[in-house]
Amino acid sequence: MRTITFTLNDQQVTAEVAPHTLLVDFLRTDRGLTGTHVGCDTSQCGACTVLVDGRAARSCAMLAVQAEGTQITTIEGLGTPEAPHPIQQAFMQCHGLQCGFCTPGMVMSTASLLRSCPNPTDEQIVHGLEGNLCRCTGYVNIVESVRVAAAALK
Repeated sequence: MRTITFTLNDQQVTAEVAPHTLLVDFLRTDRGLTGTHVGCDTSQCGACTVLVDGRAARSCAMLAVQAEGTQITTIEGLGTPEAPHPIQQAFMQCHGLQCGFCTPGMVMSTASLLRSCPNPTDEQIVHGLEGNLCRCTGYVNIVESVRVAAAALK
């Protein structure tokens, strides 16, 4: 076991973890943050995307011990059901979700994209969401959601 300390959704966390524990498993099992989804276990689908120091990262491809000293934000840390983040509002408004399985990863990737590129072109949006797979939509509403979110965050 190894002791790690990091910031999780704006709160300091200190925990004992086994060296082989994946960050996604720690978040879901140890912290109860089930909004981070496990989709493929091979970092191909993006459902497990979280922000690590503000940048999108696949939590199924990161060990929990690698979180030491970082700031991790999950979908639960972005907004609440009572007060959704503007990105979450845009996804609801534009129907950028259907079954919802990919949505947390899409939203977190959008947050990362808009942090580095606040006024993205459609090409930049498509590139920023690469690696996030949705089996329900044709991505048209997802791209529109990112556009609306970018305008809302200005």
